[in-house]
Parts: sequence; structure tokens; C-alpha cells
Amino acid sequence: MAKKKRYLTATMPDGYVKTIGPTSAPFTHYWRIVAYLSNGKTEVFWGHAKSLKEALGKKAATGEAARQRAWERFDFEVVELTETQG
Repeated sequence: MAKKKRYLTATMPDGYVKTIGPTSAPFTHYWRIVAYLSNGKTEVFWGHAKSLKEALGKKAATGEAARQRAWERFDFEVVELTETQG
């Protein structure tokens, strides 16, 4: 029997909404990195994870990426995904 396809929505504190799907993957959290560059521009990286622990694990790697890429600073955010109608 095929797994049920569902849509998952993340709503960030700044109001940004990201919808993922349709998917049958067991994602529970969405993470986003906003990197501030020395030229005044920003880069955004995002992904989804199967647990809060997995999502928070990205933060450690982000510190290293910031040093390698000489970001002035970065914001790292994690929110829980909610199932929504497609």
C-alpha cells in the first residue's frame, strides 16, 4: 500500500511561509539560514529534517560555513512543520 501524500507548511517568525509537498517523507521541522555577506547582499539556505535534533544539528555546521565563506553574520531558524491541505 502506498504511503499517503501530504503537504507540509512552515511559517517563519518573519511571516515567510514555505510549503513542501506532496510528500510521504516523515519530515517534522524546517530550517533556514540567512547569511549576510560583506557586500550587503544576503544568501538563503533551507532544508527540512525528520526531527528537531537533526534540524538543530545543522547549526554547528553553519558556524564552520560562516567562517569559510566570510559571512559577516547569519540567522539560523528552525520551525515545526504542520500538515496542510494541498
